[in-house]
Amino acid sequence: MLTLHAAELLVAGPGRAALPGGAVLVEGDRIARVGPYEELGAAFAHARVRRWPGVLTPGLLVRGADELLERTYYPDHPSETAELGADPISGAEALADLRLTESRRGNSARRATQKLLARGVVAVAGRLTVPAVRTAVVRSGLTLLPPLPYGAPPSLDPLAGVAAAEEAFHGVLEAGAPARFAVFAASDARDLLARGSTGCVATVVAGRLLHRRR
Repeated sequence: MLTLHAAELLVAGPGRAALPGGAVLVEGDRIARVGPYEELGAAFAHARVRRWPGVLTPGLLVRGADELLERTYYPDHPSETAELGADPISGAEALADLRLTESRRGNSARRATQKLLARGVVAVAGRLTVPAVRTAVVRSGLTLLPPLPYGAPPSLDPLAGVAAAEEAFHGVLEAGAPARFAVFAASDARDLLARGSTGCVATVVAGRLLHRRR
């Protein structure tokens, strides 16, 4: 099935000119075409159309996944937040006090992956050693990459600490590439950096809409 994702502005990747009224045509788990919505809409009139406000970009990449997913605990709402609070818990001593089982670590990672998808993240980089955490990442649809260097402390917001939004993009939007991208409530890449990734409107991974802001 063909799906046409159209936005007010399309940013296909670093160094590529932004395209007002751009669109991405998805077939299965791949990008079939990228171009102006009017052109693609006319050529593929039978495609399902999803129109999004804001800017459509490649999905984002988070570094330091081992810190974020294995050495940070995300309390479950509401069963744990009354006692532990809603903020993520990190630090060897604090985590030791929780006496975490592998199952709880996996459930925490699952909650974290949902937070990442809600920020337009499509890939994480890091060395995961806890099987339940690794399983949570794989099942979420996120791509798991080998560790990559990072300067600023790891954050659920991949735009934190970068000089330009393009530094956080994972891949480019072009024909034949995996269909993984995100849409943000922003006017352009510079505005996206200023607002941060919490303005994510939608996240598509392998052609599937895994997050949509309600």
